[in-house]
Amino acid sequence: MALVQTVDYITPVVDNPYIFGAIAAANALSDIYAMGARPILALNLVGYPVKTLPMSLLGQILRGGADKVVEAGASLVGGHSIDDHEPKYGLAVTGLVHPERLVTKAGARPGDRLVLTKPLGIGIITTGIDRQLVNEETAQRAVDVMLRLNRDAAGAMTEVGVHACTDVTGFGLLGHLREMVTASGVGARVALSQVPVLEEAWDLAARDCVPDGSYNNHRYLAEFVQYDAGITRAQQLVLCDAQTSGGLLMAVPPQQTEALLVRLEEAGTSAVAVIGEIVEGPAGQIEVAPT
Repeated sequence: MALVQTVDYITPVVDNPYIFGAIAAANALSDIYAMGARPILALNLVGYPVKTLPMSLLGQILRGGADKVVEAGASLVGGHSIDDHEPKYGLAVTGLVHPERLVTKAGARPGDRLVLTKPLGIGIITTGIDRQLVNEETAQRAVDVMLRLNRDAAGAMTEVGVHACTDVTGFGLLGHLREMVTASGVGARVALSQVPVLEEAWDLAARDCVPDGSYNNHRYLAEFVQYDAGITRAQQLVLCDAQTSGGLLMAVPPQQTEALLVRLEEAGTSAVAVIGEIVEGPAGQIEVAPT
């Protein structure tokens, strides 16, 4: 038996306090699933402006988080709060995993296929929500993606077996892939056309409706990512988009890829795609091609 722990908290990405709480909890639980572990305990982490917002809103945030923890099969056993100038919420999560089944970022091997389980574009669309540039249907699609736990995807992963995994959150797809290939001593190739993306994100990115975190990711990754000449800056920003409660990115042995895809589809994963492959070094370098 191995014990794993993680912690994450975020500022609001939607106006509905209950939904924000549930999204923040799903986001925090994701790291446990990325390790192939099962969450058992969670603690609330809260920052809240008690002098400017009603306490009833905090109650709704906490209820959303608690319901998501119950959905994950874990127990919420307490937490801590401080008076802060803006709402912040998340969880410290403890999980269990068999030591021989622990999945890390460091095991990717040349020839492995890269499988992604949720579409990109969350950061761009939530920025569009804030700027009132997206309709209700688009906003709901993004919320549905963020609310979905990575539990079933993690179950498929541990059943079939993968070499490495990370969840895709604040550093974006390419940022978290960079962590994986650096830790594994390998490189990667990504096919832009194969990457699942919430459709509205393309247009918003072209209009520079992009969060600061995604711009920061793009600048940081400039020396580590080689883009094909035909890939636009807007498309690059989508691949670097800072996600909230994004999907799992797995490095899968080629002979097990089809079995994993079948299991992920049976589990009802919102979007699953083979988006590229692991290649021989240089370590930490990524190539992005159109197809």
